Amino acid sequence: MADTLALFTSIGLSEQKAKETLKNEALSSALKDAIVQAQNFRGASGVDKAMGTLLYSMTSRLKDPKRLAFLSDSIAQGKICTELQLAAALDFVKSHPQDPINQEEFEEACGVGVVITPEQIEDAVEKVLKKHKDQLLKERYHFNMGLLMGEARGALKWADGKVIKNEVDMQVLHLLGPKTEADLEKKSKPQKAKVAENEAKVKKEEVAVDGEAMPGEGKSLMEQLRGEALKFHKPGENYKTEGYVVTPNTMSLLKKHLEITGGQIRTRFPPEPNGILHIGHAKAINFNFGYAKANNGICFLRYDDTNPEKEEEKYFTAIRDMVEWLGYKPYAVTHASDNFQQLYDLAVDLIRRGHAYVCHQKGEELKGYNTPPSPWRDRPIEESLILFERMKKGMFAEGEATLRMKMVMEDGKMDPVAYRIKYTPHHRTGDEWCIYPTYDYTHCLCDSIENITHSLCTKEFQARRSSYFWLCNALDVYCPVQWEYGRLNLTYTVVSKRKIIKLVETGVVRDWDDPRLFTLTALRRRGFPPEAINNFCARVGVTVSQTTTEPHLLEACVRDVLNETAPRAMAVLEPLKVTITNLPENSKTDVRVPDYPANEAKGSHTVPFTRTIFIEQSDFREVMEKGYKRLTPDQPVGLRHAGYVISVQKVIKDAQGKAVELEVTCCSSETAEKPKAFIHWVSQPIVCEVRLYERLFLHKNPEDPSEVPKGFLSDINANSLQTINSALVDTSVKGAKVFDKFQFERVGYFSLDPDSTSDKLVFNRTVTLKEDPGKI
Repeated sequence: MADTLALFTSIGLSEQKAKETLKNEALSSALKDAIVQAQNFRGASGVDKAMGTLLYSMTSRLKDPKRLAFLSDSIAQGKICTELQLAAALDFVKSHPQDPINQEEFEEACGVGVVITPEQIEDAVEKVLKKHKDQLLKERYHFNMGLLMGEARGALKWADGKVIKNEVDMQVLHLLGPKTEADLEKKSKPQKAKVAENEAKVKKEEVAVDGEAMPGEGKSLMEQLRGEALKFHKPGENYKTEGYVVTPNTMSLLKKHLEITGGQIRTRFPPEPNGILHIGHAKAINFNFGYAKANNGICFLRYDDTNPEKEEEKYFTAIRDMVEWLGYKPYAVTHASDNFQQLYDLAVDLIRRGHAYVCHQKGEELKGYNTPPSPWRDRPIEESLILFERMKKGMFAEGEATLRMKMVMEDGKMDPVAYRIKYTPHHRTGDEWCIYPTYDYTHCLCDSIENITHSLCTKEFQARRSSYFWLCNALDVYCPVQWEYGRLNLTYTVVSKRKIIKLVETGVVRDWDDPRLFTLTALRRRGFPPEAINNFCARVGVTVSQTTTEPHLLEACVRDVLNETAPRAMAVLEPLKVTITNLPENSKTDVRVPDYPANEAKGSHTVPFTRTIFIEQSDFREVMEKGYKRLTPDQPVGLRHAGYVISVQKVIKDAQGKAVELEVTCCSSETAEKPKAFIHWVSQPIVCEVRLYERLFLHKNPEDPSEVPKGFLSDINANSLQTINSALVDTSVKGAKVFDKFQFERVGYFSLDPDSTSDKLVFNRTVTLKEDPGKI
């Protein structure tokens, strides 16, 4: 003990820290091995304090002990010499479980050998300050300096953060001079209610990590949506919103709007029916329907069905199913196509008012944000009216003509398209139309037609807010208010429709509802309760900033719900036969098992107990190991709920020497010495198929080229699905219906899959009983 304490203090740990480490047997052993490994490499040079700090940090965070020697050598060689590099190294070994590790890829991922010179840091900071110079001079020391740090760090990935901060501080001081009394005054927040608080200060992307509170922690979604988290305008007070354009008719239009709505809040959830909803949409559903519900309002489900080429009936059905599965009932189900005639009439009016024109530029000329002005921009109004009518009658080929609006959007895009030609029948209107409106044209006008009070959308649509207001005002119609909120993103997944289709087409997953995906249909199939998804959205919160969270936070919400709602059953995934020799051949009794052991008043079920039972192979070891508490030839074990303790008498093996059966004797647990553990078992069980799922991707961000240079399809986890064809489950699951959920004792939470038949039940593991720290 004294030698180990001295070893730990020799690498720079304080005596108190070293003593605390010794109390943790696993950490102490790993750290000792790491130091010895490093010392063997360093020889007489020894391990200095900087290396010692990295070794301690590495051993306390490393999940795979077989990588300890490799990482210790990397630290000893000076390849890993900063915390930033260590974090990258730990991520790399975690996402590359296979041997051997590719040294070249490892070193590239960890920035080994990358040297950032003081000159590079100076240049990078200088460029960042130059970019924000005008705002800096205006706001001086009230400017968000974290933004400067963040952008400089982005340009210098492996640079020392302290050195960057010193350079930022020095260059800011050189630019602005010393702080004045005005600089030292606390900046007051404007009293005007607005959700755009995040626009007054640039926020970093919020990343919810283990140990940090989530934005919505402790409050239900309804409490957040009713409370101060969102400072939205009141119905009819649209004009008080920042950026809202007031015209001579605004007040009369708002008055008429209030007469129609009675001052009631109206929102809408407007998905495009060209794919299945994913976990990000769950936040949008909760936000739109939840905000209306929390404030006694109504919410429409409106399909944005303006692109007939990609829309299918199955998507319409699945979207509504998912909204209702999450517990929300639309006030009405509407379609953008309901308004095709009215939208066309409004487009004609827009041309008459001089705000739109027919253009013949090709599609490729209209892409991007620096498109040249159209040579047809000043075309006479009468000419555009005739040409638009000809577009409607099918007298142009696809791409030969478009209707464009005379406006410049916030992101610099000039004259966005309002109508394009598509000779594709529409699922609702057939071939009545061959011109279809775009999102930029349709969205705000459908909101206006439905008298929406709050048009809630994700942050990427912020650049369309001014065009939203412009179009309503250009047509002199009621103008709702667009409010933006942050998207919900998850690591270790992709949610792009195009990429999910690619996963399906290449056979990586079966379909949109494959339980390894994070579409809502997939999560339902895996067994995630809708309440858990709603609770997760509440924990993420209704913040306006982007949130990127880990899947385990969603899984924790799932466990919270299933622990209270999933009845217990017993299942054995890798069976080992056990014969109880001191019971008669035909012995059979019924054992009562509580459905919820924590609250036995909620009910129970019975399972048979006979002379032959089955236990998990992992619950028996022929050779006793330190810390092992389950069954061995020298250590009896209790059987859960049965009231018996069993002791091994004989181990029967196959030709390869593997234990295939145990002969045991049993005695009452009331008379026997209390065993160290109780294990689950099954008798006369049902043979079922069980599917065990892990993460589909190896890296946190499979779409990020810096993490996965070869693309997301190269990042598939080959072990993401394990199928057990002959799992044994107790008889209590007989009669279960699709999506019924159970907790298999000591194994995990499971849900009945739609593949189940009368001959064979199929169970999906929803989540493990607790988070697995060794999980990929």
